[in-house]
Amino acid sequence: MSFILVPLSILILALPLYFLSKWGLNKLYLGKEENRKYIAMVPTLFLSSILYVAVVYLWFFSISYYPNNDFNQQIWDENTTERYKISQDIFDSKMLIGKTKEEVIDLLGQDFYSYNVNHIAYNLGFVPGLFSMDPDVLDVYIEKGIVVKVSQHQT
Repeated sequence: MSFILVPLSILILALPLYFLSKWGLNKLYLGKEENRKYIAMVPTLFLSSILYVAVVYLWFFSISYYPNNDFNQQIWDENTTERYKISQDIFDSKMLIGKTKEEVIDLLGQDFYSYNVNHIAYNLGFVPGLFSMDPDVLDVYIEKGIVVKVSQHQT
């Protein structure tokens, strides 16, 4: 099915570009009158391909974009399905590194998964993306009672 959609999409983009190219050639008096329709195909092919790639790129970018906000404990507690928006600040600021497990629980709450005594995880929600089917989690690794590493992964 997609092998039909790509040429069809390019054709939809190419038609207005063809007429625009032909109009531009007429205005600039380039080529002979009987050859302008053939000459107009050259910029049409290049421009429609470039425009198609740009549209696909923008579509990928738009579905995978999400804002990164500063950590706010109230937002973390209230909006558990969109915690991914503030998880980047937790990594960048390294705010959990050096804290004890109890301090992390006081800050992020009791709703964590415990893989073992040295590894807990918090649900971040579904991060927007093309192949994002599973929720992400914030992993907190603890050694000798102190947080040493924080990471994020899709479950």
